[in-house]
Amino acid sequence: MLVPQYNWRSLWEIALVGKSTKVTKKDESGGLRVLVAAASAMRRGGLEAVVRGASGFALAGSVTSLGALRAQFREWQPDVVVVDLDTPNSQFLNDVRALPSPAAVVVLLHEPDAAWTALALRAGVRAILEREADPEEILAAIQTAQSGAVTLDAELALDLAARVRTDSMDVPAQAMGELTAREIEVLRMLAEGLGNKEIASRLGVTEHTIKFHISSILGKLGAGTRTEAVTTGVRMGLITL
Repeated sequence: MLVPQYNWRSLWEIALVGKSTKVTKKDESGGLRVLVAAASAMRRGGLEAVVRGASGFALAGSVTSLGALRAQFREWQPDVVVVDLDTPNSQFLNDVRALPSPAAVVVLLHEPDAAWTALALRAGVRAILEREADPEEILAAIQTAQSGAVTLDAELALDLAARVRTDSMDVPAQAMGELTAREIEVLRMLAEGLGNKEIASRLGVTEHTIKFHISSILGKLGAGTRTEAVTTGVRMGLITL
C-alpha cells in the first residue's frame, strides 16, 4: 500500500461546498471503498483527500453525518465508514446500530473516555483514533477495520487495559500476534527506556505513528504497560537486554 506524504494541517484547510459528495459506481480497480462522514467541510475535505490520494483505496461517498448515510448506504456500498466526531454521544452509537447492513466503522475523536469506547466497540465500531491522527494511521486503521480487527489509539488502549483485571499475566506465545520488523524495532527502543519523541526522531516518523505501533505491540503481546511488553518480549526472545 502506498501512503501519500501530506502536510496534514493543510488538508484541514481544504474548503468545500456544503453538499455531500458521492461516487455511485463500483471502483473498477477493486480498491477498498471508503465513505467519509464529517460535519466540518474542511475536515471532510481533508479525509477525502487522504482516501483519494492512497493506492488501493476509493472514495465511495461523503456526507455530513452518519445519520445521513443510512438512506444511501445500499447504493454506495462502502466497505468502511470513517466518521469524524466533535464529541462522543449516544446518538452516534444508535446510528451505527441502525446501519442497514454490517459495516466497518472507523472513528476520529479527541480523547474519548474508556466507558464510551467500550459502548462504541459493542455497537460495532472497529477503530477509534485521535482526531488529529496522521494519514498513514487512518489508512492503516481503515484496512484493519475492513478485515474485522480492532484498532485503538495507544493511550486509549492503555486506559482500557488498566480497567480490566486478569487472573494471570502468563499469555501463551501461540496466542499472541506476530510482531512486524518495525514493531520489534520499536520494542527494542522501549527496552532502552526511550520515550515516544526520541523513538520518533530515530525512525524519522511522527509521535502519532509511534503511539500507533506501541498500541499494536501491547495488543499482540497481551501487555497492559510498556514494561510488561518489554518483559514479555525478552521472555519470548524477541529482544535482549
